[in-house]
Amino acid sequence: MACGVLSKGRGLDCNRISGGVKYIYFGVYDQFDAPIDGTGIVVSSSEITDIQMIAAAKLYRYTVPRGSTTINETITGSTENGTLFYTPTVSMILNRLTKEDQNEIKLLGQTQVVCFAQLNATLTNGHDVIVGMGVTNAMSLNAGTADSGAGFGDRNGYTLTFDGLESDPFPMVADYLAQPFDNAGFDIPGGIQES
Repeated sequence: MACGVLSKGRGLDCNRISGGVKYIYFGVYDQFDAPIDGTGIVVSSSEITDIQMIAAAKLYRYTVPRGSTTINETITGSTENGTLFYTPTVSMILNRLTKEDQNEIKLLGQTQVVCFAQLNATLTNGHDVIVGMGVTNAMSLNAGTADSGAGFGDRNGYTLTFDGLESDPFPMVADYLAQPFDNAGFDIPGGIQES
């Protein structure tokens, strides 16, 4: 007896796509307004169509060095147990060791967050693809390093890894109008903050 049906096949896509991440956005998990879908984020057909945050809440944008940051999602299933779950992961690099970053990383480690990744990949209209991770159960900073480098030309800075555990794959954020997160159904009272 089948438990579900497939809805379509998939052809070969355009071979001119771009990998990588431009920006990572963090929102404090508890600041998404809970009355909507339990977390303040509405997902419909694998797309985030509504975001509601509490008064003065912000998304914090981190610009990452080109070619340094990745997102991935591990799919884990068990035939014996009849289970399937997803582990989203963000691995990001921040160059240069600073006391300000030390303090902010400490705060990131003390809270649960929802992560949004603005990718280099684009939609047909030229807008960047944005995915949401930790939408239902949040993401946590669970690993990282602060490195000085050994040689004069070595990188010094931070490597941070956030991970989560979700029952559904990460959704895509609905296409924006002119700027990321300016969608009519999104309410982010404090806006987007960078540095």
